[in-house]
Amino acid sequence: MRAYWVYMLASQPRGTLYIGVTNGLIKRVEEHRAGIGSKFTAKYKVHRLVW
Repeated sequence: MRAYWVYMLASQPRGTLYIGVTNGLIKRVEEHRAGIGSKFTAKYKVHRLVW
């Protein structure tokens, strides 16, 4: 059985939130920080894992 995670990222300046689901949390957050996670997180600089 695979485990899935719901995670929330936030940007500091604007407080923009992004919510996602993944089965590899650490890898997915690293992808967001590298700018390849999603266009939304790259555009709004949403990189801080808050939950």
